[in-house]
Amino acid sequence: MPSKSTTTTRVANFENFLVEKKFLSLEALNKAKAESSTAHRNLFDYLVSDKYIGEEELARARGQFFNLPYIDLRNQTIKKEVIETVSKDAISNYKFIPFEVTGNILKVAVTDPTNLAALGALEFLSQKQNLKVEIYITSFTSFANAGRKSGNLTTEVTQALKEVEKKEQEYADKSVAKTKTVEQTIVDEAPISKIVDVVLRHAIEGRASDIHVEPTEDDLRVRYRIDGVLHSSLILPKSVHSAIVSRIKILSNLKIDEQRLPQDGRFHINLDGKPIDFRVSTFPTVIGEKVVLRILDKSTGAPTLDDLGFSGKRLEMVLEAIKKPHGMFLMTGPTGSGKSTTLYALLSMLNQPGVNIVTLEDPVEYFMDGVNQAQVRPEIGLTFASGLRSILRQDPNIIMVGEIRDKETAELAVNSALTGHLVFSTLHTNSAAGAIPRLMDMGIEPFLLTASLNLVAAQRLVRKICDKCISETKPTEGIAEIIRNEMATVKPEELEGIDLKTIKVFVGRGCPVCGNTGYKGRIGIYEVININSKIQELINEHLPAAKIEEYAVKEEGMLLMRQDGILKALRGLTTVEEVVRATKD
Repeated sequence: MPSKSTTTTRVANFENFLVEKKFLSLEALNKAKAESSTAHRNLFDYLVSDKYIGEEELARARGQFFNLPYIDLRNQTIKKEVIETVSKDAISNYKFIPFEVTGNILKVAVTDPTNLAALGALEFLSQKQNLKVEIYITSFTSFANAGRKSGNLTTEVTQALKEVEKKEQEYADKSVAKTKTVEQTIVDEAPISKIVDVVLRHAIEGRASDIHVEPTEDDLRVRYRIDGVLHSSLILPKSVHSAIVSRIKILSNLKIDEQRLPQDGRFHINLDGKPIDFRVSTFPTVIGEKVVLRILDKSTGAPTLDDLGFSGKRLEMVLEAIKKPHGMFLMTGPTGSGKSTTLYALLSMLNQPGVNIVTLEDPVEYFMDGVNQAQVRPEIGLTFASGLRSILRQDPNIIMVGEIRDKETAELAVNSALTGHLVFSTLHTNSAAGAIPRLMDMGIEPFLLTASLNLVAAQRLVRKICDKCISETKPTEGIAEIIRNEMATVKPEELEGIDLKTIKVFVGRGCPVCGNTGYKGRIGIYEVININSKIQELINEHLPAAKIEEYAVKEEGMLLMRQDGILKALRGLTTVEEVVRATKD
């Protein structure tokens, strides 16, 4: 063990290091030292608890001081087999955690690099298992979160399944009454509830947007959609399929005995103080009911336009359009492209006490305080068209119609925009210009469109490069050619800070934080057409979408979605490959 004087010197050196590297000012350090001494508390604990420095920032600083790479494990799920390379007692006693195995290299995150006993235990482990140990540094919170989440999904579910089997046997042995089958009884028992709770919790902690519970011929598969991509997470025995589906139906207030027709519902939970909504959809397949749950985290609130990816001239046009007292604002794109989220962000900006906002949605995804939200129910006659007629009698200033699907809804939306209302809606078209002929095909006259339409925007979602493992690289010749071709018509002001002579792109190397995918989170790419007097003339001339788009690009400097995406790729937000994938026709 190090002597007391050695430890004191090391602490003093680290204090100086914090000041030298500008993690703290000397005045702040001296003040914290005096206060922590008076309170008889550890200086570094005091620095974090009293917000002189963030815990993760302090861990990074210690990493630099001890020449150890820093790792953030707060959002990382570590594989069960990796966790099991070290005993639970060792993890608990020494406060370190293995997080990745590559070949014969075991990567371990430590919370205290001065703990010689922990380092000795790792040395013993490397010799015993013939592994080379690479040491990283992490914060205690990061260590605790990883230990709580990682490797537990399979373990917790396996334990619950054993309880299910035990209960099934008990009920079978007791010859349960015919009025209540074994299966129905099991639904009410704790093991099934626990399996469902564990699946929900891990989905939320893993940043999933959707949970798919899918029966196959032999088993039950649970998949999570993370950043737009489905990942297989859990395989369960087919015998628990009906019980799990029934448990989800009970939570969603759906009919348990209806297995032939699709059903929709929702339920709400609180996880660690965060309100989470789940939108539930059941669908009968030939081998059993499939359930999809959309996760709606109400604690995050509506994102800003900057968060969504609006920038430059596109942001200016959108902000200008929503200031207008009346007219129609359309978002276009395929299902799952983030149209509704963009409209929620805009409504959040416009939501003021003096404004009456009424929405008609299918379904209501996020509840917004101060906004009157309704959900269409075609089975009882509440459609977008009939609902919109009723909304107009509610004295609205702003109306949001979830989607324009037919002529009647389109006509009502246009008339609402013409009679003094600001109307937001969505259309399923591939481009912004494509919305104009689509509305004409629905029977809207060109002169009505030009009088009512303020702005049309189209969008897609692309995955963002993980900011923990981003690295700069040279593009391949094919990628460089795509960049040069797409940037040829882009105006100089959009290329600020980008050098097309020496093209550089960015990739995510893959790390534990992003699950070795290189991506974490998503961002929008956009194209925006402002319906000015010249565009109105083109509409009145019945010109096709291609001609309107061509004019907007050449004369108005409009950026196409792919161009906006490539600009984001050149600035390190995403990759060119992601942009090409998202914008393929």
